[in-house]
Formats: sequence, C-alpha cells, structure tokens
Amino acid sequence: MAKNLTTRAEDYSKWYNELVIKADLAENSGVRGCMVIKPYGYAIWERMQAELDRMFKETGHQNAYFPLFIPKSYFSKEASHVDGFAKECAVVTHYRLKNAEDGSGVVVDPDAKLEEELIVRPTSETIIWDTYRKWIQSYRDLPLLINQWANVVRWEMRTRLFLRTAEFLWQEGHTAHATKDEAVAEAEQMMNVYSDFAENYMAIPVIKGTKTESERFAGALETYCIEALMQDGKALQAGTSHFLGQNFAKAFDVKFTSKEGVLDYVWATSWGVSTRLMGALVMTHSDDNGLVLPPNLAPDQVVIVPIYRKDEEFEAVDKVAKDLMKELRSKGIRVKYDNRDTQKPGWKFNEYELKGVPVRIAIGPKDVEKGTVELARRDTLQKEFINNENVVEKVVSLMDEIQDNLYRKAVSHRTENTTEVSSYEEFKKVLDTKGGFILAHWDGTAETEEKIKNETKATIRCIPLDDKIEAGVCMITGNPSQRKVLFARAY
Repeated sequence: MAKNLTTRAEDYSKWYNELVIKADLAENSGVRGCMVIKPYGYAIWERMQAELDRMFKETGHQNAYFPLFIPKSYFSKEASHVDGFAKECAVVTHYRLKNAEDGSGVVVDPDAKLEEELIVRPTSETIIWDTYRKWIQSYRDLPLLINQWANVVRWEMRTRLFLRTAEFLWQEGHTAHATKDEAVAEAEQMMNVYSDFAENYMAIPVIKGTKTESERFAGALETYCIEALMQDGKALQAGTSHFLGQNFAKAFDVKFTSKEGVLDYVWATSWGVSTRLMGALVMTHSDDNGLVLPPNLAPDQVVIVPIYRKDEEFEAVDKVAKDLMKELRSKGIRVKYDNRDTQKPGWKFNEYELKGVPVRIAIGPKDVEKGTVELARRDTLQKEFINNENVVEKVVSLMDEIQDNLYRKAVSHRTENTTEVSSYEEFKKVLDTKGGFILAHWDGTAETEEKIKNETKATIRCIPLDDKIEAGVCMITGNPSQRKVLFARAY
C-alpha cells in the first residue's frame, strides 16, 4: 500500500491529519465536529483504558456511571463553574419529534418543550455532587473515591481529530474527603498516576506543575497538570487533577458529621484524561513513514508475515509461523499472524509500518531452510536475521528496549527544545524561531500573563513543581519573581 504522507517538515498539521486517517485511527463523521474512532484507534484507546483503570483501582477508586443529561439549574449553583463552560454547552430543549404537516420531513414538536432545559454533560461535577448529597452523611462514608468512563460534549467550532472534537471520550474521577489535606493529597496522587502512565506506558516525558489562577479548571482552587512537548515544538496538556476545596460541597449542600460530632462540608477533587492522549501518542513518536507505537500500548506488538509462492512453501512457512506465534503468546506478547492471501508481503510491510507495529517478523522458504527469521524494528527501521532458537528471547527483550528508546528519544527532544530566557525580546525570538518550552520569570499577575498571551499566543503551561526556587525579575515588568514558569504555544 502506498503511504503518500505529507512530511512533518513540509506541513506538520497536514501530516498529522493524514496519518490519523491513513493509519485507520479515526475519521470525521457525518456530525459536524464529531469523529468516528475506528477499530484500530479504539484498540489503542482500550489499551490506555485498561492500564489507567488498573492504576485507578490500585489506588482505591471504583467505577460508576452518572447521567449524560444535567438539569440547567444545577449549573447555576456554582458560579465560576458555569462561567467556565457556558459557551461550550449543548442544550436539549424538546423531547419529541413529529412529521411535518406539509410532508417535508421530521420537525421538532413545539408542544414538547421541556419544563427545564437539559445540558449534555461537558463535565459531571454538578450531577455527581447532587448525587453525593444522598450518599454522604458521616465520616464513615468518606473518603468517597469514584471514577467514571464516559463521553462528554463541549461545542467546538474548529476541530481536529482526537485533539479537539465536539464529543470525546474520557474518564473523570470525583472524590470526597473529610479534610483539606486528604483532598490535596488525592489531587497530587492522581497527577502522579497520570505522569506514571504517560512516561511508562506512552513513553512520553511530562512536566508536572500547577496552573496559574486564570488557567485553572472552572471552580477549582488548584489545578495540577502534566505537560508534554510535541515534535513541532507545541505543548499539549496531557492530564489535569483539580483540588476543588469545598466549593461544590457548599453549592450542593454536601455535609458530613465528623468523629467529633461536628457538621462540616466535605472537601473535593476531580481529575481526568481523554482521547486527546491519542493525539499526543501520534505526535510524540511517529515519523514520515507512519505511526510509531510504544510496545506497552500497541494492540499488536508483533506481526508475522509469511512469504511464499507455492502451496507447499506456504505449508512449511505456516508451521514455523504458527509455532512462533504460540511461543510468543505464551510469553505474554500480543502477536498477529497475517496469513491473508489477498495482499502481497510488500503491501503488508507498508501497512504495518504505517500502523506502527513495534516488531515485524518475515518468514520465507529460505528462512525455513536456514532456521532463521527476518526481524524488523519499527522505531529504528533496522532489520536483522535471527536464529529460530533465539527469536522469542530477542522479541521479549526488544519490547523493553523499544519502549525505553522511544522514551529516551522524546526526553532528548524535550531537552533540546527547552530554553531559559531572561528578556521579553529573547522570549519572542525563541518562540518564533525555535519554539518548544521556554522557562522565564513572570511577576505573578494576570495582566502580564494576558499581555504575553495576546501578543505571542504563548501561555503559561504550568508552574513546575520540580524546578528549584530561583529569585529573579519578570521579563516584562521587571518586578520581583520567585521562580521561572513554563511557557509554550499549545494545542
């Protein structure tokens, strides 16, 4: 199969769009702004779900499910929350259709207007905290650690597959605690879970930090985040975890009686990642030949392709291939054996290179005679012949080797594209010529932050948690600054 991909150097945005479609990850749907996630793309998302779900449950969380529709009045109870989402809400106003009297088709029945409009959930804090009021009475009911896997709708006009669509898939955790310290610890813990997942499964290095006040989640007192750097020098927010204080508990009257018999409002968090991670995965590792998938998340870690001309050749090759597949699977390797006779080997090689399968094994009649196979790595495109008795051990070791190589390569890219600056002129020059992450002093005011955003389209991605405190002066105002913050243009 011919790839005919636009190169990254030629047009990175076009390369991304073409790759998502040609690699069979997703496509635009008949509904404006929405996407169809195709089986191969969904298989990668399922791998992400499985690992994250395991990590959530290991930290004591349980899954539940809450309604898609939220009464409009619920959003009025937390003012900053509704301000944050009002412009993105899809609203249901009627509950019935009918055939038009003139026979022109189906119309909304004007007599079927809802007494109260319903919002298609953009996020679930309001419906969940209304529910928690019924579940929480005493300290014995706490902590309440709930996650849900769901879809949400945020009405977007300018969309891009996985990165920004009107409807997307995600998980959202919502927890309730007896003390402020417990809730803060929970929010920090989930940021660390996301960081662990990004680095050890997605092979994407991330910077952990907190958002500025203007960039926080609507209704949060603190937003923790992980920020990743894509190959084109733009940042991508890969996950957020929010300390909500008692705001939602007060808005929905969620109180508990403490061990001391004191009635108080509970403390809350919420946290989530979405199918945007699919976009991050594509943009961090892939190349001009197609996807490059880390073995920990690849639906197929190995593909075996038989090469033959005659039926008797196929019989010999087929036996070796099936024995190898069985042995690899016994070691926990996810293997696909592509013995279709409708496509030639060269076409298959191109397909699996495009789809980013970490390891490809080709077996032909000469390999059967010699007791070897041809092994190709997707990350380096290197090929070598391996003796049959060493293949399984080699493949098993390659899983870790490829995973580590992708992570190291991404770390190296981030290091090379992280720049410290001291002046606004230098900041703008680096932003326009090099891009990437920029560390610079900021005076902590929303006015300066807004000025930088308006003039350069760069935002403060986070206030890094791991960086050292280093007093200086703001690059714009010259006012005192306690530490440098992380800037970038972003998706």
